[in-house]
Amino acid sequence: MLKTTRRTFSRLGLAAPALALLPRLGRAADAPVRIGVLYPLTGGAASAGVAAKQAVEVAVEIINTAHPDLPNLPLAATAGLPGLGGRKVEAVFADHQGNPAIAQSTALRLITQDKVVALAGGYQSSCALTASAVAERYGIPYMASESSAPSLTERGFRWLFRPTPIGTDFGIAYANFLAERKAAGFKIDKVAVVNENTEYGTSTATAIIPAMTAKGLTVEPRIAYNANSSDVSAQVLQLKSANPDVVIFVSYTSDAILFTKTMHTLNWKPPIVIGDDSGFSDTAFIVAAGDLAQGVINRSSFDPGKPGSTSFVVNALYQKLAGHALDDTSARAMQGFLALMDAINQAGSTEPAKIQAALRAQDLKPDQLMIGYDGIKYDAKGQNTLASTLLVQLEGKAYVAVWPARSAVQPLVLPFKGWT
Repeated sequence: MLKTTRRTFSRLGLAAPALALLPRLGRAADAPVRIGVLYPLTGGAASAGVAAKQAVEVAVEIINTAHPDLPNLPLAATAGLPGLGGRKVEAVFADHQGNPAIAQSTALRLITQDKVVALAGGYQSSCALTASAVAERYGIPYMASESSAPSLTERGFRWLFRPTPIGTDFGIAYANFLAERKAAGFKIDKVAVVNENTEYGTSTATAIIPAMTAKGLTVEPRIAYNANSSDVSAQVLQLKSANPDVVIFVSYTSDAILFTKTMHTLNWKPPIVIGDDSGFSDTAFIVAAGDLAQGVINRSSFDPGKPGSTSFVVNALYQKLAGHALDDTSARAMQGFLALMDAINQAGSTEPAKIQAALRAQDLKPDQLMIGYDGIKYDAKGQNTLASTLLVQLEGKAYVAVWPARSAVQPLVLPFKGWT
């Protein structure tokens, strides 16, 4: 049916982007502005996907309902989108199950059947990879709020925008952190990198390694494993034999839990363990394995901040809905959605080309954000040049900021405690 429809419009001389646009131009002027949002709501990453979905739901509520307690956050003080006559926002959620093929078909459905004016989310980079390709084909803006594989913005796409820091940024942060520890006398001769083998893990690990070598740190070994593995004993035994001083895990939730439990079972822990966000920031990881991972270091761009601050107020709204605090992933999901809606409001239109132009011109300052970026301003590839990250450490059931010093709320504790 879809092919027949495309051929019909092709005879009229209309390209695919024009075909995608026609139904939206016919919508009532006061109809909600519909945004397609893709997350893994079932499957191995469902916990993170549901948390991100809830973050977007809070963002929609912030936009659609006046929040005078958030005066600096764009669109919070008013109800609806003032640039479009107060029109409300509607998020159309879709479950891609963590499957890139389903993400691709879901993105197509959201564009051609649900008539969304933009897409957001994805979480797993492998799913954002396929979904954003569909958006590019149809000329629809895609906001990759959380997906951090460097490869996403290296494809020459014109419709992809990404506010989050990426694997290259994380590698530099880890390398600087470890170089500081080494300069302070901490033994760091070997750094092991362990990554799951989808787009996220492979691309991020590949970006981390040159950052380490640039600081004179040796990466040995690098271990790639099958995502969603049921047994990682062989990988942990390989680590135990190599005995690195630092291990960096690039893993989603189920794998992060399994590695932690297997390390406990085999009674091995290195002096420093770093989790590259994702699975390690998921509330489900803290519940299932937090008692065995005390002192694990993680990356984050979000901290609730002081009472009355934008991040504090937004976090309280999120807690009311979700029953737990924002984590880095869900906070990045919310910020990406808010940035997309700010651009649509600035465009004063739901026409994709005007939204695209507004995103290219976007220049949000730190006090206009609910997350700790230095701002949002995109380069020619659609990557935020002002994205930033800090390191946090698990203490009890919560992460606390420990690096860099200007962001730390309490001192770093080494070596890794784990289960003792």
